[in-house]
Order: sequence, then C-alpha cells, then structure tokens
Amino acid sequence: MEYSINELSKVAKISTRTLRYYHEIDLLKPKRINSSGYRIYGEDEVDKLQQILFYKTMGFKLEDIKSIINSPSFDIMLALNNHKKELIKKRNEIDLLIENVEKTISYKKGEIEMSNKEKFEGFKRDLVDKNEAKYGKEIRKKYGDKRVDESNAKMLGLNEAEFREIEQLSIDIIEKLKEAMEESNPAGEKAQEACELHKKWLSYSWNFYTKEAHRNLGEMYVADERFKKYYDDNKVGMAEFLRDALNIFTK
Repeated sequence: MEYSINELSKVAKISTRTLRYYHEIDLLKPKRINSSGYRIYGEDEVDKLQQILFYKTMGFKLEDIKSIINSPSFDIMLALNNHKKELIKKRNEIDLLIENVEKTISYKKGEIEMSNKEKFEGFKRDLVDKNEAKYGKEIRKKYGDKRVDESNAKMLGLNEAEFREIEQLSIDIIEKLKEAMEESNPAGEKAQEACELHKKWLSYSWNFYTKEAHRNLGEMYVADERFKKYYDDNKVGMAEFLRDALNIFTK
C-alpha cells in the first residue's frame, strides 16, 4: 500500500510540513516522487516513520535518530520488538497506577479500608510516576534505561523508615547549602558536608555511584531550568553553588 504525503500525515497524526522537513534532512525519504512531483510513501517508509516517532518520544534528538535508523546494523524487527516491550512496560505501569488511584478513591468514599502499608506503597508509586513524567526523558538519555529502571525499583523497595530518612536528608541538604553559601566558598567545609549529604541521599535510589555521574548530575541541576528552579527557589544561585561544590567534591 502507498500513501501520499497528506494521507501519511493523517495516519501518523503529524503535519505534512514535518514530513517535508524529514525529507530535507534525509531522515525519511519518500519511496518515490510521482510524475506530478508529489511524495509517495510505501510500507517501509511507514515502518521507519513509526521508529522515528518512537525515538522522539524517548527524548532522542533528530540527528541521533538519523544515525540510529540509517546505520547499516539497524534491525527493524529488533527495533519493533523493543518498541513493543517499552509499550507493554508503560501499560503495566499505567495499570498499576490506575489500580492505586481506584483504591484511594474507594478508600476516600469509605467503600474499602486501606492499610498504612498500602497507602505508603501507593504514595511511592505516585512519586516515581510523577518524577518519570517530569524528568524521565532527560535522565534516561543521560544514564540509560537500565540504571533509571533500577533506580525506580530501589525507590519502590524502600521501607517507611528509609523513605523518611530521604525526606530529612532533602531538608538537611538545603539547610547546609544555605549555611555554606553564607561563606561563599564551594570548597569550604560546610559546602563539602552538603555534598556528602547529597551523596548519601543518592544512595537510597542509585544502584551505582561514580564521581563522574555525581558531577554530571550537578551540571544537570544548572542546565535544566526545572532542576535549577528547585534549588534556586530556596536561595538564588544555589544550583550553581552546588554544581561548583560537587565539581570539587568529585575530584
């Protein structure tokens, strides 16, 4: 089956302008150009577009997608199977979230009883899902799916005492950074104590630790406006100060 650019645009739910741009940058070429000068796409192009859109949802840049799908080693069947696995994983996560929400609704209506453990498990799942929705693309691209999945699993496995410890550490880090910033010295004792607290905080969710990864996280806190806002809302310049302190801490 073949599609005109307008037909493919409707099927894929993207604009014809986007398809033309993909052609211009050699990301997705049409199967042929007909005698009237119109782009015509075949099944292979549809499959390729599906992969392009999948990688886009995963946060990949177009230049990186181009390198992947135009590589001689690119296997369309392997890519489709991986795509399927990711979709099933997301579906399972959504199903679990819906189940937790339905339980909470029923509990609020007085229809069922929820144990403190069930409430806590639902709270952790909601926190992980919100974090994934907000920062998932960035951290998965930076650290890889395996490490992020392991991190999420570790967070979901925390008991209540460990979770309270994380919350207290978050408060302690901010307070220690405020004290350190009064000295305006990222190499100072208080600044380095804040970094040590930050490392301990990471240990509750990271199954790995390297100085390079910790240092890169500090860079992300400055580069990404959402992370930067979290720290700077506590004190202007805190994100940059933590980044500078971590650069010293991880040397």
